[in-house]
Amino acid sequence: MKRTEKEALVSELKTKMVGAKALYYTDFTGLNVKQMTDLRRRFRKGGVEYVVIKNSLALRAVNQSGLVGTKLKGPTGIVIGKDPVTAAKVLTDFAKEFEKPGVKGGLLDGKAIDKAQITKLATMPSREQLLANLGAALQSPLAGFAGALNGVLSTFAGALEALRAQREG
Repeated sequence: MKRTEKEALVSELKTKMVGAKALYYTDFTGLNVKQMTDLRRRFRKGGVEYVVIKNSLALRAVNQSGLVGTKLKGPTGIVIGKDPVTAAKVLTDFAKEFEKPGVKGGLLDGKAIDKAQITKLATMPSREQLLANLGAALQSPLAGFAGALNGVLSTFAGALEALRAQREG
């Protein structure tokens, strides 16, 4: 590969990393083409990108993007995600199913994390689920208040109807 091609690859990868919250390093050894295609499809469905690039070029892109990368050994695939939880879930679910790829570690908001921390992230609810839970928690007291107010109004309307009936009769 020529130097200009390498620089273009590093620049493209750096651009992808700039908006990412999470970078996870994986060892994809042992995955066949069908499994690799399936893994990439799952990542794409979750809005996550999976890139396989030479370690020295990956490290250069990580460092140029303002993050501090660690030395990578062996075949490495990089998971680039804006939502760290979704990326971790897809990665760990796939790894449970096929026992590959192996997780080497990564970066979360610019800080190094290990395999155990990535696994913990995968057990957290997604951002959408957390927002739904918050909405339900906020809606519940309002619904109760509306029900109580409706009950008071119904009682008042019943009392007025009884008073009207008493005066007519």
